[in-house]
Amino acid sequence: MSSRAKKGLPALLPVLRLLSQYKLRLVGASIALLFTAGATLSMGRGLQVLIDQGFGGTSSADLKGAIALLVAIAAAMAFGTFIRFYLVSWLGERISADIRKAVFDNIVRLHPGFFEMNRSGEIMSRLTTDTTLLQTIIGSSFSMALRSSLTTIGALVMMFITNLKLSLIIAVGVPLVLLPILVYGRRVRKLSNQSQDSIASVGSYAGEVIQHIRVVQSYSREQFESDAFNREVERAFDIARRRIWQRALLICGAILLLFIGMAGMLWEGGQDVISGRMTGGEFGALVVYPVMVRSPIATSAEVCG
Repeated sequence: MSSRAKKGLPALLPVLRLLSQYKLRLVGASIALLFTAGATLSMGRGLQVLIDQGFGGTSSADLKGAIALLVAIAAAMAFGTFIRFYLVSWLGERISADIRKAVFDNIVRLHPGFFEMNRSGEIMSRLTTDTTLLQTIIGSSFSMALRSSLTTIGALVMMFITNLKLSLIIAVGVPLVLLPILVYGRRVRKLSNQSQDSIASVGSYAGEVIQHIRVVQSYSREQFESDAFNREVERAFDIARRRIWQRALLICGAILLLFIGMAGMLWEGGQDVISGRMTGGEFGALVVYPVMVRSPIATSAEVCG
């Protein structure tokens, strides 16, 4: 059973066919995702109203209205996130369960020769561990990546609408951050694949030993098998350690590059506020939007691993 028999879009077609059975929930999750992204992006506008009309207003009513607007935006974000998280997580669990049933139905009908060529421990690992990983991708990683993409695009649009000059400073830095993520992320994904294979190997080795434990004990091979299993575990740990190190470097570099761009924007924006060319509310919104750009890119860097 090859762990990488298929790659790319063709490997996703069976998953997409399974998802098509739950169109209503898929549409609901998409609507909730768009709604939440819109509410998140409106937070910058709410902050601008709070600074210019709330703090800069002439009465308590102005401040009360500005705060009420922020609370309403936060409530919309919370509601949309609740719906999105529930529906996407439900889809991930449902698809994972469907795949487990389909894989098992196929396994029990395979020719006996298949089980002579493949270890039972590895088959069990593919049936459990791989489907759990798929559930995580559908129920978490894919949703995070899509949400991050929408938020990044929306934040960039709102930045350009608010202030063109300062937005260009951040916009120039975004491709400089995305390029290393796309290039360096391939190395991280390769290590992730190796880590998954090594974990499957550990489970397979343990399963074989347990299955033939009487033979192992009759030949007094307990210590030999323990040492061999320890080597498999340490190999899996070493691959996981290198994967974590590479992911940490990727996330660190993405955040650092974005904040360097933010520093330039803060300097230019601060000068405009001091000179009166920009209001404090506009500057506050422009500080929020780059943070919205930074967070999704950092999330995308994590997902790449």
